[in-house]
Amino acid sequence: MLSISIALNALSLHGACTAVFVVVAAIIGFIFASIQTLGRISWLAWVGVVCIITAIFTVTIAVGVQDRPSLAPKEGHWKSDYHLVGNPSFTEAIAACSALVFSYAGTPGFFSIAAEMRDPRHYTKALVICQTVVTITYIVIGVVVYYFCGSFVASPALGSAGPLLKRIGYGLALPGLSVSLILLLHLPAKYLFIRILRGSKHLSSNSVIHWVTWLSCTAGCGIVAYLIASGIPVFGGLVSLIGALLGTLLSFQPYGCMWLYDNWSAGKANPTMRWRLMVAWCIFVIVSGTFLMIAGTYGSIVGIIDSYKESGGARPWSCADNSNST
Repeated sequence: MLSISIALNALSLHGACTAVFVVVAAIIGFIFASIQTLGRISWLAWVGVVCIITAIFTVTIAVGVQDRPSLAPKEGHWKSDYHLVGNPSFTEAIAACSALVFSYAGTPGFFSIAAEMRDPRHYTKALVICQTVVTITYIVIGVVVYYFCGSFVASPALGSAGPLLKRIGYGLALPGLSVSLILLLHLPAKYLFIRILRGSKHLSSNSVIHWVTWLSCTAGCGIVAYLIASGIPVFGGLVSLIGALLGTLLSFQPYGCMWLYDNWSAGKANPTMRWRLMVAWCIFVIVSGTFLMIAGTYGSIVGIIDSYKESGGARPWSCADNSNST
């Protein structure tokens, strides 16, 4: 929702209050996320992927051929101030790590995808392809954009190549951002819906209770997301906070515990070197996830507070243009 508000601000040259754009995003998300079967909206994922990839590579190429990024000083000779090794404070470093966690925090959605696949045997292959492509894309885009922009990378990075390219980039990315919003509302709503009606005849019937429960789940998830997006309209800070507070809690600790739950008894009866290494790895994942959750949340909150203190910085439920931040 926050990303869509940034895109609409960029495309319209801040044609309306940012808080209004967040509401528009929330309404769009609720309507389309309420389509119940994932298969009926999965084609949207392909549209989203093509749009997002096209947008980010367009901006990446643009920053490479332009004289300087849009947020850099306009006068005098300019050279990128990138550093292979930086010197951040603890809060800055842990917030940056939390942003990386956010980038890979889609793992809870894998269960829903596997559950609705026609042939779940293809799941592992799909997962490997997906994560490989995602990782390569992250590395290529991150390295190239940072190399040419240095500390003047916009947040989000689509705004790094100047006003015209920013509007082009967000125009290309807007369908993909909308698809992301739809899926990220649909999946948690589906979790809640199945939990609430599991074992009930209303789960698969066309009853009033069925539809009231389902729409309440999508609306509830949409309202919570709206409150977060409007209450913390700082893109980088919000990404770090969600990665630290929720990304670790959903993508680190549970998976270490799951493997231990499935393999502890059998492995303890006949321990092998592989079992011991996996136990050590799972413990490391649980401990590191807990550390990142606590420290990352602290670092992200400090960063958000600092951004509020800046002159012209974002404010909760603000009308200010949020498409020009660094």
